[in-house]
Amino acid sequence: MPSEPVAHVHLDPVGGIAGDMFVAALCHARPELRASVEDALARAGLPEGVRARFFEDRRGGIVGQRFAVAVEAAAPPAGSFSAVLARLEAAPLDPAVRRRAAAIYRRLAEAEAAVHGTSLDAVHFHELADWDSFVDVLAAATLIEALPRAGWSVGPLPAGSGFVRTAHGWLPVPAPATLRLLEGFAFCEDGIEGERVTPTGAAILAELGAKPAPPPRPMRLSGSGHGLGARELAGKPNLLRARLFAEPAATATTSEPLAVLRFEVDDQTAEDLACGLERLRAHDGVRDVCQWPVAGKKGRLASAVQVVCAVEAVEAVVAACLRETTTLGVRVALGERRVLPRETVAVEVAGRRVRVKRARRPDGTMSAKAELSDLAESGADAAGRARLRRAAEARALGTGEEEP
Repeated sequence: MPSEPVAHVHLDPVGGIAGDMFVAALCHARPELRASVEDALARAGLPEGVRARFFEDRRGGIVGQRFAVAVEAAAPPAGSFSAVLARLEAAPLDPAVRRRAAAIYRRLAEAEAAVHGTSLDAVHFHELADWDSFVDVLAAATLIEALPRAGWSVGPLPAGSGFVRTAHGWLPVPAPATLRLLEGFAFCEDGIEGERVTPTGAAILAELGAKPAPPPRPMRLSGSGHGLGARELAGKPNLLRARLFAEPAATATTSEPLAVLRFEVDDQTAEDLACGLERLRAHDGVRDVCQWPVAGKKGRLASAVQVVCAVEAVEAVVAACLRETTTLGVRVALGERRVLPRETVAVEVAGRRVRVKRARRPDGTMSAKAELSDLAESGADAAGRARLRRAAEARALGTGEEEP
């Protein structure tokens, strides 16, 4: 049975994150992805003495997967950024995987160039120029491309402490280029020393554009995996956990991202406010406008206003709220709404065209609601409008042609 599509991946860096831990975590969660990694490495033109393998291990009593590269009698590769790009270009890789691997290396190169005040052409990767790092980057790129529709997020990163030995001498942890790659990410201190986020792990997170928290909308957990680090940590398992999410089971509703705008007005006449809100209702992107009475400052009666609009229309609708009402500020919150499949149809009733909104309910039945403004224009009294409404809705549902 084919695996269901992954809609989102959340990474829990319990022990930290490195390239090998990222690869192992995803392949532990989705074992079928190992074949694509192994195929990419077979195409990469690795020297005879370079071997990569997956195997099961434990960290802190937790079973997970390791991804390790063994190098036996293989000369180290050229370490310049241009040499790495040339190596990727020469290999018969999938074009998308090649581009993704090059993008990860470019992020590393840009961080190194910024830290050392040099150009990309002059960047030498030193420790990152070994076959181990090349394999990790290529495997990570393969997995990212194998999950093309996934969003990515990551929990707070352990900062670590102490120093790491580099070609430039002993540098504080996280190393300067690593820190540059991780600008904007959340960190935490857990009191455990050592390097917890490697440059390769940082470059992968930067390339993914991983958000600091899982998505707010409901999603269904479809799997998880543990990618294990090489060393043991005191009091904590050295692992990266990957949680894979799928879309919720199909429902009768669809989801639409929306913005909710709220404000209060206590110094505008009811007539003028009603006119302003009517113009807001007609504004492009506005889905709904409503108001209700509230007690404001100093016991003054006020009108609370709520405007629901499309996310892309927020700025224009906020400006319209400030223009059409006397409020001095608008609160904005992002959310979503779930809506039933619906459509608007026009039917002929008593010689008049009446619009009717039809919707399919979760149990499969159809409901209908005639447009009040079309009924009001008929000139009929309340009883007559009720008869017109019933007739219009019955015709829209195809359940009969009740006489108005």
